Amino acid sequence: MNVLGQLGVAVAGLVLAGVLLFLNFWRALLYLFPHTVRVEPEAPADQMDLPDALGSLAGQLQALGFTPLGSHEEKPLLQKATRSYDWAHAGERVFATLHEGSDLLPRLYLLTPLASGGFVVTASYRRPALDVPGYRSGYLEDAAPERLLRAHVRRLEGLEPAVPEGFTWDGRVQAARAWYQGLGRKEIRRQNLQGLLWTAIALAIVASAFLGRRAG
Repeated sequence: MNVLGQLGVAVAGLVLAGVLLFLNFWRALLYLFPHTVRVEPEAPADQMDLPDALGSLAGQLQALGFTPLGSHEEKPLLQKATRSYDWAHAGERVFATLHEGSDLLPRLYLLTPLASGGFVVTASYRRPALDVPGYRSGYLEDAAPERLLRAHVRRLEGLEPAVPEGFTWDGRVQAARAWYQGLGRKEIRRQNLQGLLWTAIALAIVASAFLGRRAG
């Protein structure tokens, strides 16, 4: 292969590596350092700027006895913050959180912190299913809030939820922080393993390009 051909291959490889890093490097960081996600309160219940796409689900939650708490933001390294809108049902001891996915479709998940420090999570969209001591995570794809709540309460059987007084806006923010710093790490790593692998491939392409140039 002539010099121009070699240069073209090298440039194409570096462009590919750049695209892979742009898309996946933040996921690799999230895999390695899930505890670095910053969780902050955003607005109280009477100031929540709820997107129109979430309005129907919000109405169904309130009909089930959930009370609006406020919104919070979660910001991984190198990414914009995502905003979530939170409700609580102190009687059932369940938080409900609405947000828009990357596809801009509405998403809902239910979260119960346990007295032991663990969590039970039930989502209306696909997410890793885990059942380990102190942590249960699963989903019922496209389930309505009422059905999701019934399933979530069943999954709490035999477990001791946190005290009802903890189901406040501040309690929800603290639960999110504890999730990222503790038992949620295993789920985060399952979700972002592919990002770590693509990042490793991209770095290998960059390394081979420079090593090949030096060898040449």
